[in-house]
Amino acid sequence: MTNGLKITFLGTGTSQGVPIIGSEHPVCLSKDPKDKRLRVSVLLSWDEYNYVIDCGPDFRQQMLANPIARLDGILFTHEHADHTAGIDDIRPFFFRQGDIPIYAHERVVTALKRRFDYIFVDENRYPGAPSVAIHSIEKNVPFSIGNTTVTPIEAYHNRLPVFGFRVKDFTYLTDVKTVPPDEIEKIKGTKVLVINALRIEAHHSHFNLEEALDFVTQIKPKTAYFTHISHLLGFHKEVEKNLPENVYLAYDNLTISV
Repeated sequence: MTNGLKITFLGTGTSQGVPIIGSEHPVCLSKDPKDKRLRVSVLLSWDEYNYVIDCGPDFRQQMLANPIARLDGILFTHEHADHTAGIDDIRPFFFRQGDIPIYAHERVVTALKRRFDYIFVDENRYPGAPSVAIHSIEKNVPFSIGNTTVTPIEAYHNRLPVFGFRVKDFTYLTDVKTVPPDEIEKIKGTKVLVINALRIEAHHSHFNLEEALDFVTQIKPKTAYFTHISHLLGFHKEVEKNLPENVYLAYDNLTISV
């Protein structure tokens, strides 16, 4: 990685996005662009490489807002729909490039094959379907993307194992409720940490705001950004005013450098 890592927040919302369809909640009615959140995803760019973490149902819209000429691969945190449902929209990249590399746990690959079987068939492929090159990833086994190394971080989304990813001095975790001590050791030393902060009240499978702040205190990054945010966290401007000086709410289309 000769040039620095650039991170673009493609989406920072929870599974329903913000605003929620039909909601009369004040945050859902907000006119502030920072209170409008697509499903969670980030774009990692350095040198000539572009990788996205997760590919949710807003992927097409996100790529139109943040255009890239080439997609070098997708890293999947887990199999839930808000992280995977946009995989069909890799077609423009596939038509230009050929098979798109994906990096995921075998369990996640199995789920993708079940839900998007037409993408994974070897014979009688529909001419317009995209195709992928599968790279299975597992706990405690770093892997390469482009010219750099990624360390997978295993955490738990209630009882479901999910992967976060550390790339150099940047660590990205979403849909996390618990992180085992041995995985926390892999995160320490991170300069920029991204972690989920769903809402104010406790939740069975996500950090709430208090838990996310406690996790930042434990990791001690230079800066931290919260993502996977629901309308129940509150208005962006009001919440951010009360955060520590090195902690920020991420918002859609925010770009940072590490």
